[in-house]
Amino acid sequence: MAVFGRRHWGRRRPATLRATLRSIRLVAVVALLAGLVGACGGGGGRAVPALGWYVNPDNGGQAELAAACTAASGGRYRITVSTLPNDASGQREQLVRRLAAKDRSIALMSLDPPFVAEFADAGFLRPFTPGEAAGLTAGVLGGAVDAATWQGRLVAAPFWANTQLLWFRRSAAARGGLDPAAGPVTWDEVIGAAERADATVEVQGGRSEGYMVLISALVASAGGVVLEHPEAGRDARPALASPPGRRAAEIIARLAHSRAADPGLATADEESGRAAFQGDRGGFMTNWAYVYGAASEGVASGALGRAVLDDIAWARWPRVDAGRPSRPPLGGIDLGVSAYARHPALAVDAVRCLTTADSQRRYMLKSKNPAARASVYDDPEVRKAFPMADLIRESIGEAGPRPKTPYYTDVSAAVTRTFHPPASVNPATTPAAADRLVTGVLHDRVLL
Repeated sequence: MAVFGRRHWGRRRPATLRATLRSIRLVAVVALLAGLVGACGGGGGRAVPALGWYVNPDNGGQAELAAACTAASGGRYRITVSTLPNDASGQREQLVRRLAAKDRSIALMSLDPPFVAEFADAGFLRPFTPGEAAGLTAGVLGGAVDAATWQGRLVAAPFWANTQLLWFRRSAAARGGLDPAAGPVTWDEVIGAAERADATVEVQGGRSEGYMVLISALVASAGGVVLEHPEAGRDARPALASPPGRRAAEIIARLAHSRAADPGLATADEESGRAAFQGDRGGFMTNWAYVYGAASEGVASGALGRAVLDDIAWARWPRVDAGRPSRPPLGGIDLGVSAYARHPALAVDAVRCLTTADSQRRYMLKSKNPAARASVYDDPEVRKAFPMADLIRESIGEAGPRPKTPYYTDVSAAVTRTFHPPASVNPATTPAAADRLVTGVLHDRVLL
């Protein structure tokens, strides 16, 4: 079977010969590059220390901040940017391979919050001191701080945070007899309205991290957790075979078998869902906060009609049960300092510059990704670009994080495998099957 996930790097698993050879070649290349860099720095004059920053792909916003902070340093350092693969799993794999080889060219890295615990537990991250942490967390939304903390220490700095909203087409909602903007709505109400309007409810249903985001948020919104005591690592107890887990499965099954389901639900990701939502049958969608900015850019470029943008509205992520507030998904990017960085003190200074309120404001306007610092949402330019700024801030503050565990990759792979495809989900059996697979994977009895 294909290896879909990998245990955190504090414990070994047998590697394939191909993977071993790739790692050996990588170490050799890193060593060669390090030697070349050292040789090039041997000329006259003092070389400006280079801080390598490995970033997730964006529209150039991180590169702009790197240039700005390089200039602000007054020649103390320069930040060089290297772009990681498009998907989160590929980003994690490339960073893990380099850090396992103690690649000293990495000073800073952009990390998805679910991977922070794994990297910290493996010793890949330099924790921030209490004094450093105080400045990096002042005014930062609580959910973002918690996601960047491991075993009581801040191990990554919140750079930008993210959450999902319920996006809806005003015309479809009116046909379906539902106004999500008027107050909290439930998943059952949204699905029912979409069926009456002959519209779709777009979610991320492909076997990927986006589907884990959906499952986790449904469970959290029902008052449960995917893992109990996730900090216990392999001894954490899966908790999907519970009323909240079964309720989450009920919603997935109902949507998958309803007339509101997209025909491509089993392969849907954020972008395919957004395209369908903007299409003729678009009605409702749960997706990240970039949606409105992307639609605005589409109108500006001529790729999207103005009428579609004017038809888009937003509300809080749906409730699972009417009497319990929803726990929207939590996402974003945290900045970690490599434990092997050549210039750790300078790297910390660079993180301070990259995560100031002004840097986050500039990045939010450039990339359309929300800030982690609460004050940014009061900026007039931000509020103009994000008319739903208050809702985003509120949703991040009340978001439900995915399990914070060093074994997150394995847990996510086991859960999404059991719950996929969405049409196969059975509330009576799927949650318990997921718990069994998670336990088997954590204790090395099952290889994904």
